[in-house]
Amino acid sequence: MEDRTQQEQASPEVRKRVQDSFALQGLMSHLGARLAHIGPGRVHIVLPVRPELTQQHGYVHAGATSTIADSAGGYAALTLFDEDSEVLTVEYKINLLAPAAGDHLEAIGTVLKPGRTLTVCQLEVYGVQPDGTRKLVANGQQTLIRVNRPTT
Repeated sequence: MEDRTQQEQASPEVRKRVQDSFALQGLMSHLGARLAHIGPGRVHIVLPVRPELTQQHGYVHAGATSTIADSAGGYAALTLFDEDSEVLTVEYKINLLAPAAGDHLEAIGTVLKPGRTLTVCQLEVYGVQPDGTRKLVANGQQTLIRVNRPTT
């Protein structure tokens, strides 16, 4: 049975808010990451593998792997917040389960428990081969805090 949350799309307003915020993240741009799915409480971020992201053995560096996981969880939480709210990571824990390799990595952030102040997310990162074969390379958990959107 296929997971419906993977197919469900957030409203156009929420998708635009997440896309606009993602576009402001210099690190995501620097890494070459992009949003692949924005659903209620679930966001996928894809990171094409290239030599600049690797460590000394040729695998994607743990820093890049955990960075896209952190952002995927943060944006998953943001999809459930009102337009006057933002999100900040309070803490997260990542387990690196296998060398991060493939054509690209896909980070999936899924809200486990939304809250008025704190939200908890599950983080997963898959190494995806050119033929579509997926391998879980990292998983974790994250706590986020809802904050008021800064006034400009």
